[in-house]
Amino acid sequence: MVTGNMLILIFLLSLVALFVLILKFKLEPFLALIGVAFGTALIIGIPIIEIPGIITTGFGNTLAGVGILIGLGVIFGQFLASSGAVEKIAQSVLKVFGAKKSAAGLALTGTAVSIPVYFDAAFVILTGLIKSLSRKTGISIVTFVTALGVGLIVSHSMIAPTPGPLVVAENTGSDLGLFIIYGLVCAIPATLVGGYFYGMFIGKRVQSKPDEAEQEVAVASETPSKEISTGLAYAMLVLPIALILANTVSQLLVPGTTFASALAFIGDKNMALFISVIVAILVLTPYINAPKQTLYTDAVNSAGVILLITGAGGAFGAVINKSGIGDHLIQTMQNWSIPALLLAFIFSQILRASLGSTTVALVTTSSILGPLALDLGVSPVLLGLAICAGGVGLSLPNDSGFWVVSRFGKLTVPETIKAWTVGGFIAGLSALGMVYLLSVFSGILPGI
Repeated sequence: MVTGNMLILIFLLSLVALFVLILKFKLEPFLALIGVAFGTALIIGIPIIEIPGIITTGFGNTLAGVGILIGLGVIFGQFLASSGAVEKIAQSVLKVFGAKKSAAGLALTGTAVSIPVYFDAAFVILTGLIKSLSRKTGISIVTFVTALGVGLIVSHSMIAPTPGPLVVAENTGSDLGLFIIYGLVCAIPATLVGGYFYGMFIGKRVQSKPDEAEQEVAVASETPSKEISTGLAYAMLVLPIALILANTVSQLLVPGTTFASALAFIGDKNMALFISVIVAILVLTPYINAPKQTLYTDAVNSAGVILLITGAGGAFGAVINKSGIGDHLIQTMQNWSIPALLLAFIFSQILRASLGSTTVALVTTSSILGPLALDLGVSPVLLGLAICAGGVGLSLPNDSGFWVVSRFGKLTVPETIKAWTVGGFIAGLSALGMVYLLSVFSGILPGI
């Protein structure tokens, strides 16, 4: 197999090939991802007999994590939209933040929701707000995709008890309470800079226009038979989030009990959404004009393409992981002579971009640098937060989350890169800036 710096070159060339196939030759992303995955595996030198297994395993493992979630999420979103619940929630966001700052409201909502809820689940649940707010305010849908996506990924990467930051706090020996507090201090400005301010900037320059036929269908299907109350609309939106959060809290407060086990079952992200779909069907039907079978059919049609592309992204990522590029990067970067906090950020950022997983990047980087915090002469909390900041941005097509944002946000690949990839990178840099600002108060603030 190919080793050393050639792995990095092959990885970069595989991304170029992917972009060329999708953008220049207009090849369907699913076919492009699978084709590039096979081609990359052959060039790297993975034994031919192993390649199909690696790709199908990567595809299957990705859908094992998000497949049911996507299917249920699309159905849930369809019922929320058709009952008028999404419109009601959008109206309340506009009432609190105003039209001009509605994107800030969505970004901060995403930041709060993604603390207890996984990124994929949260984006699927909240994606209906994107179209509704864009229609009501006239602000580009790109702005709202950026605001929501960045808000979600910042808290997913920086605020425990999300798994990645939780492991980072453990590996660096940080006090968990202080890590959460300082994580919030870094996350909120990062969300506003990368999600809201950059989102407004890029939204004025990239005008994504949904298909007119799709818009007409959406408007027709979303016309409710009677008006839903704001309270019920929020209750339905919050239901799956509350179930998942109940599971998280019970595991922290009463782990190992029968009560915690019961909540672990109903609070599993797939079960929580399944329960929410059943409740939505029972509760929201009186508010819906369209036949339920039509809603199911539309949802399944939308989910099918998303599932294929998301799984293919996981297959491509599996090939990259199998190549050993992560191990090579780790060995290379350990010899770099740069400031500890910057090293932690770059280390995590490069692994996040190359491996396509925030959690893997955070766990790997903190496992290596965490025990060295005192030897490096920095606060374990600051080192951990720098690692978390590096896990925020540079989501590329080898990340299944890239395709979830692209397909649910109805963005093209170039639009997704400009909005999601760049917005996340700016948010990560902003979070690192906040880490350095906190370092100024070393010896003054507790734990710093």
